[in-house]
Amino acid sequence: MRVLVTGASGFAGSLLIPRLRRDGHQLRAFVRDPARLRIPIAWHVETVRGDVISGAGLTEALEEIEVAYYLIHSMDGAAGRDFPEQERLAAVNFAAAARAAGVKRIVYLGGPLPRGGAESASRHLASRLAVESILLQAVPDSVALRASIVIGAGSRSFRFLVRLIERMPVLTLPAWQRYRTQPIDARDVTDMLAAAAHVPAVAGRALDIGGPEVLSYGTIIERIAELMLVGRPAIALPLSATPIAARVAAAIASEDPELVLPLMESLGSDLLPADDHAPELLGVRLHSFDAAVEHALAEWEAVEPLRAR
Repeated sequence: MRVLVTGASGFAGSLLIPRLRRDGHQLRAFVRDPARLRIPIAWHVETVRGDVISGAGLTEALEEIEVAYYLIHSMDGAAGRDFPEQERLAAVNFAAAARAAGVKRIVYLGGPLPRGGAESASRHLASRLAVESILLQAVPDSVALRASIVIGAGSRSFRFLVRLIERMPVLTLPAWQRYRTQPIDARDVTDMLAAAAHVPAVAGRALDIGGPEVLSYGTIIERIAELMLVGRPAIALPLSATPIAARVAAAIASEDPELVLPLMESLGSDLLPADDHAPELLGVRLHSFDAAVEHALAEWEAVEPLRAR
Protein backbone atom coordinates (compact mmCIF):
# COMPACT_ATOMS: atom_id res chain seq x y z
CA MET A 1 0.00 0.00 0.00
CA ARG A 2 1.11 3.59 -0.65
CA VAL A 3 1.07 5.31 2.75
CA LEU A 4 1.67 8.87 3.91
CA VAL A 5 2.74 9.58 7.49
CA THR A 6 2.29 13.16 8.66
CA GLY A 7 4.03 14.22 11.85
CA ALA A 8 6.71 11.72 10.86
CA SER A 9 9.37 13.25 13.11
CA GLY A 10 7.10 13.22 16.17
CA PHE A 11 6.65 10.58 18.86
CA ALA A 12 3.94 8.45 17.21
CA GLY A 13 5.23 8.95 13.66
CA SER A 14 8.80 7.96 14.48
CA LEU A 15 7.54 4.68 15.98
CA LEU A 16 5.07 3.98 13.20
CA ILE A 17 7.37 4.37 10.19
CA PRO A 18 9.64 1.38 10.99
CA ARG A 19 6.57 -0.73 11.70
CA LEU A 20 4.93 0.18 8.38
CA ARG A 21 8.19 -0.47 6.54
CA ARG A 22 8.37 -3.90 8.15
CA ASP A 23 4.84 -4.55 6.86
CA GLY A 24 6.03 -3.82 3.31
CA HIS A 25 4.23 -0.54 2.58
CA GLN A 26 5.57 2.16 0.25
CA LEU A 27 6.13 5.11 2.55
CA ARG A 28 6.14 8.86 2.21
CA ALA A 29 6.81 11.23 5.13
CA PHE A 30 5.34 14.73 5.44
CA VAL A 31 7.30 17.06 7.73
CA ARG A 32 7.88 20.75 8.33
CA ASP A 33 11.60 20.25 8.93
CA PRO A 34 13.24 17.30 7.13
CA ALA A 35 16.38 17.78 9.23
CA ARG A 36 14.47 16.43 12.25
CA LEU A 37 13.57 13.21 10.46
CA ARG A 38 15.78 10.29 11.50
CA ILE A 39 15.20 7.71 8.78
CA PRO A 40 18.03 5.63 7.24
CA ILE A 41 18.52 6.32 3.54
CA ALA A 42 18.36 2.59 2.89
CA TRP A 43 14.70 2.57 3.93
CA HIS A 44 13.79 4.53 0.75
CA VAL A 45 11.18 6.70 2.48
CA GLU A 46 10.23 9.64 0.29
CA THR A 47 10.09 12.96 2.14
CA VAL A 48 7.87 15.94 1.35
CA ARG A 49 8.33 19.23 3.14
CA GLY A 50 5.23 21.23 3.94
CA ASP A 51 2.83 22.67 6.46
CA VAL A 52 -0.80 21.74 7.07
CA ILE A 53 -1.80 25.16 8.37
CA SER A 54 -0.69 26.96 5.21
CA GLY A 55 -1.46 23.93 3.02
CA ALA A 56 2.01 24.01 1.48
CA GLY A 57 3.14 20.66 0.11
CA LEU A 58 -0.13 18.80 0.70
CA THR A 59 -0.95 18.17 -2.96
CA GLU A 60 2.48 16.67 -3.59
CA ALA A 61 2.44 14.68 -0.37
CA LEU A 62 -0.97 13.08 -1.03
CA GLU A 63 -0.48 12.22 -4.69
CA GLU A 64 -1.34 8.53 -5.32
CA ILE A 65 -1.61 7.87 -1.56
CA GLU A 66 -4.06 5.19 -0.44
CA VAL A 67 -3.83 5.59 3.35
CA ALA A 68 -2.78 8.77 5.15
CA TYR A 69 -1.87 8.94 8.83
CA TYR A 70 -2.75 12.22 10.50
CA LEU A 71 -0.49 12.45 13.56
CA ILE A 72 -0.31 16.22 13.87
CA HIS A 73 -1.25 17.93 17.15
CA SER A 74 -0.63 21.49 18.22
CA MET A 75 -1.06 23.32 21.49
CA ASP A 76 1.13 26.30 20.66
CA GLY A 77 -0.64 29.43 19.48
CA ALA A 78 0.65 31.03 16.28
CA ALA A 79 -0.31 33.93 14.05
CA GLY A 80 -2.81 35.18 16.65
CA ARG A 81 -4.73 31.87 16.88
CA ASP A 82 -5.08 29.61 19.89
CA PHE A 83 -4.36 25.92 19.44
CA PRO A 84 -7.96 24.74 18.78
CA GLU A 85 -8.20 27.14 15.85
CA GLN A 86 -4.82 25.99 14.54
CA GLU A 87 -5.88 22.36 14.78
CA ARG A 88 -9.20 23.01 13.07
CA LEU A 89 -7.59 24.90 10.19
CA ALA A 90 -4.92 22.24 9.74
CA ALA A 91 -7.52 19.46 9.70
CA VAL A 92 -9.73 21.29 7.19
CA ASN A 93 -6.77 21.81 4.85
CA PHE A 94 -5.63 18.21 5.14
CA ALA A 95 -9.13 16.75 4.78
CA ALA A 96 -9.83 18.75 1.62
CA ALA A 97 -6.50 17.79 0.07
CA ALA A 98 -6.96 14.10 0.98
CA ARG A 99 -10.46 14.01 -0.51
CA ALA A 100 -9.27 15.71 -3.69
CA ALA A 101 -6.38 13.24 -3.99
CA GLY A 102 -8.70 10.24 -3.69
CA VAL A 103 -7.23 8.95 -0.41
CA LYS A 104 -9.14 5.85 0.68
CA ARG A 105 -8.57 6.11 4.43
CA ILE A 106 -7.21 8.58 6.96
CA VAL A 107 -6.02 7.19 10.29
CA TYR A 108 -6.04 9.71 13.13
CA LEU A 109 -4.68 9.43 16.67
CA GLY A 110 -6.78 11.61 18.94
CA GLY A 111 -8.05 11.82 22.50
CA PRO A 112 -10.88 10.22 24.49
CA LEU A 113 -14.31 11.52 25.45
CA PRO A 114 -14.88 12.25 29.14
CA ARG A 115 -17.76 10.48 30.84
CA GLY A 116 -19.91 13.60 30.49
CA GLY A 117 -19.60 13.53 26.69
CA ALA A 118 -18.39 16.20 24.29
CA GLU A 119 -20.15 18.97 26.24
CA SER A 120 -17.87 18.40 29.24
CA ALA A 121 -14.63 18.04 27.25
CA SER A 122 -11.70 20.35 27.96
CA ARG A 123 -10.32 22.62 25.22
CA HIS A 124 -7.65 20.02 24.52
CA LEU A 125 -10.06 17.09 24.12
CA ALA A 126 -12.74 19.15 22.36
CA SER A 127 -10.14 20.15 19.79
CA ARG A 128 -9.16 16.51 19.22
CA LEU A 129 -12.81 15.59 18.70
CA ALA A 130 -13.31 18.46 16.25
CA VAL A 131 -10.33 17.27 14.19
CA GLU A 132 -11.65 13.70 14.29
CA SER A 133 -15.03 14.84 12.95
CA ILE A 134 -13.49 16.85 10.12
CA LEU A 135 -11.31 13.96 8.95
CA LEU A 136 -13.98 11.25 9.18
CA GLN A 137 -16.51 13.36 7.31
CA ALA A 138 -14.04 14.07 4.50
CA VAL A 139 -13.07 10.44 3.87
CA PRO A 140 -15.86 8.11 5.11
CA ASP A 141 -13.71 4.96 5.52
CA SER A 142 -11.34 6.74 7.88
CA VAL A 143 -10.50 5.57 11.42
CA ALA A 144 -9.89 7.50 14.63
CA LEU A 145 -8.11 5.97 17.60
CA ARG A 146 -8.71 7.74 20.92
CA ALA A 147 -5.93 7.32 23.47
CA SER A 148 -5.40 8.85 26.89
CA ILE A 149 -1.88 8.60 28.38
CA VAL A 150 0.60 6.80 26.11
CA ILE A 151 3.53 5.21 27.94
CA GLY A 152 6.70 5.56 25.87
CA ALA A 153 10.19 7.02 26.10
CA GLY A 154 9.26 9.80 23.68
CA SER A 155 5.78 10.56 25.01
CA ARG A 156 5.68 14.11 26.37
CA SER A 157 3.02 13.26 28.94
CA PHE A 158 5.04 10.30 30.23
CA ARG A 159 8.28 12.28 30.23
CA PHE A 160 6.51 15.08 32.12
CA LEU A 161 5.44 12.66 34.87
CA VAL A 162 8.93 11.14 35.10
CA ARG A 163 10.54 14.58 35.41
CA LEU A 164 8.13 15.51 38.22
CA ILE A 165 8.98 12.31 40.08
CA GLU A 166 12.71 12.94 39.60
CA ARG A 167 12.64 16.52 40.81
CA MET A 168 10.01 16.58 43.59
CA PRO A 169 11.12 15.02 46.93
CA VAL A 170 7.44 15.05 47.97
CA LEU A 171 4.74 14.56 45.33
CA THR A 172 1.94 17.08 45.91
CA LEU A 173 -1.04 15.81 43.92
CA PRO A 174 -4.02 18.09 43.18
CA ALA A 175 -7.60 16.84 43.50
CA TRP A 176 -7.58 15.39 39.97
CA GLN A 177 -5.25 12.64 41.19
CA ARG A 178 -8.35 10.56 42.10
CA TYR A 179 -9.70 10.42 38.54
CA ARG A 180 -9.04 7.31 36.47
CA THR A 181 -7.80 6.42 33.02
CA GLN A 182 -6.27 3.46 31.16
CA PRO A 183 -2.69 4.29 30.10
CA ILE A 184 -1.51 2.32 27.09
CA ASP A 185 1.90 1.09 25.95
CA ALA A 186 3.31 2.96 22.95
CA ARG A 187 4.04 -0.41 21.33
CA ASP A 188 0.34 -1.27 21.46
CA VAL A 189 -0.63 2.10 20.01
CA THR A 190 1.83 1.55 17.15
CA ASP A 191 0.40 -1.91 16.45
CA MET A 192 -3.14 -0.54 16.45
CA LEU A 193 -2.23 2.32 14.14
CA ALA A 194 -0.59 -0.11 11.72
CA ALA A 195 -3.62 -2.44 11.73
CA ALA A 196 -6.07 0.45 11.33
CA ALA A 197 -4.74 1.05 7.81
CA HIS A 198 -6.24 -2.13 6.41
CA VAL A 199 -8.76 -3.80 8.76
CA PRO A 200 -12.19 -3.54 7.04
CA ALA A 201 -14.20 -3.84 10.27
CA VAL A 202 -13.00 -0.48 11.63
CA ALA A 203 -13.86 1.64 8.58
CA GLY A 204 -15.65 4.83 9.51
CA ARG A 205 -15.26 4.26 13.24
CA ALA A 206 -13.80 6.05 16.25
CA LEU A 207 -12.27 3.51 18.63
CA ASP A 208 -11.28 4.11 22.24
CA ILE A 209 -7.94 2.47 22.97
CA GLY A 210 -6.55 1.88 26.44
CA GLY A 211 -4.32 -0.46 28.36
CA PRO A 212 -5.62 -3.40 30.40
CA GLU A 213 -5.62 -1.61 33.79
CA VAL A 214 -7.88 1.14 35.16
CA LEU A 215 -5.69 3.40 37.29
CA SER A 216 -6.11 6.73 39.03
CA TYR A 217 -3.65 9.45 38.07
CA GLY A 218 -2.26 9.31 41.61
CA THR A 219 -1.68 5.58 41.30
CA ILE A 220 -0.03 6.04 37.90
CA ILE A 221 2.49 8.47 39.42
CA GLU A 222 3.12 6.22 42.44
CA ARG A 223 3.62 3.13 40.25
CA ILE A 224 6.05 4.96 37.95
CA ALA A 225 8.04 6.09 41.02
CA GLU A 226 8.15 2.49 42.30
CA LEU A 227 9.40 1.21 38.94
CA MET A 228 12.03 3.96 38.92
CA LEU A 229 13.15 2.58 42.30
CA VAL A 230 12.77 5.93 44.05
CA GLY A 231 10.85 6.69 47.21
CA ARG A 232 8.49 9.64 46.91
CA PRO A 233 5.88 10.31 49.62
CA ALA A 234 2.69 11.77 48.17
CA ILE A 235 0.37 14.43 49.59
CA ALA A 236 -3.11 14.88 48.12
CA LEU A 237 -4.27 18.49 47.90
CA PRO A 238 -7.97 19.22 48.51
CA LEU A 239 -8.33 21.55 45.51
CA SER A 240 -7.41 21.19 41.86
CA ALA A 241 -5.84 24.68 41.49
CA THR A 242 -5.18 23.73 37.86
CA PRO A 243 -3.77 27.04 36.45
CA ILE A 244 -1.35 27.47 39.36
CA ALA A 245 -0.47 23.79 39.63
CA ALA A 246 0.13 23.56 35.87
CA ARG A 247 2.61 26.43 35.86
CA VAL A 248 4.44 25.17 38.93
CA ALA A 249 4.61 21.65 37.53
CA ALA A 250 5.82 22.94 34.16
CA ALA A 251 8.60 24.90 35.83
CA ILE A 252 9.69 21.87 37.88
CA ALA A 253 9.69 19.59 34.82
CA SER A 254 11.27 22.20 32.50
CA GLU A 255 8.24 21.92 30.23
CA ASP A 256 6.24 24.54 28.32
CA PRO A 257 3.33 25.73 30.53
CA GLU A 258 1.25 26.28 27.38
CA LEU A 259 1.45 22.52 26.85
CA VAL A 260 0.96 21.48 30.48
CA LEU A 261 -2.08 23.67 31.21
CA PRO A 262 -4.34 22.21 28.45
CA LEU A 263 -3.28 18.70 29.47
CA MET A 264 -4.10 19.31 33.13
CA GLU A 265 -7.43 20.91 32.19
CA SER A 266 -8.37 17.50 30.76
CA LEU A 267 -7.93 15.76 34.13
CA GLY A 268 -11.23 16.89 35.67
CA SER A 269 -13.02 13.57 35.20
CA ASP A 270 -12.44 9.92 34.40
CA LEU A 271 -11.06 9.31 30.89
CA LEU A 272 -11.93 5.68 30.27
CA PRO A 273 -12.64 3.77 27.04
CA ALA A 274 -16.34 3.32 26.34
CA ASP A 275 -15.63 -0.33 25.50
CA ASP A 276 -12.71 -2.72 25.08
CA HIS A 277 -13.35 -3.90 21.50
CA ALA A 278 -10.36 -2.19 19.82
CA PRO A 279 -7.64 -4.76 20.69
CA GLU A 280 -9.76 -7.62 19.35
CA LEU A 281 -10.84 -5.75 16.21
CA LEU A 282 -7.26 -4.75 15.45
CA GLY A 283 -5.62 -8.01 16.53
CA VAL A 284 -3.41 -6.50 19.25
CA ARG A 285 -2.42 -8.14 22.55
CA LEU A 286 -1.96 -5.48 25.23
CA HIS A 287 1.08 -5.06 27.49
CA SER A 288 0.58 -4.50 31.21
CA PHE A 289 1.15 -1.05 32.73
CA ASP A 290 4.30 -2.17 34.55
CA ALA A 291 5.72 -3.73 31.37
CA ALA A 292 4.99 -0.52 29.48
CA VAL A 293 6.75 1.66 32.05
CA GLU A 294 9.76 -0.66 32.36
CA HIS A 295 10.19 -0.74 28.58
CA ALA A 296 9.86 3.05 28.30
CA LEU A 297 12.38 3.67 31.09
CA ALA A 298 14.85 1.23 29.53
CA GLU A 299 14.61 2.97 26.15
CA TRP A 300 14.98 6.37 27.84
CA GLU A 301 18.09 5.29 29.78
CA ALA A 302 19.67 3.85 26.64
CA VAL A 303 20.14 7.40 25.36
CA GLU A 304 19.82 9.63 28.44
CA PRO A 305 20.44 8.97 32.15
CA LEU A 306 17.60 9.36 34.62
CA ARG A 307 18.82 11.61 37.39
CA ALA A 308 16.70 9.91 40.05
CA ARG A 309 18.38 6.55 39.40
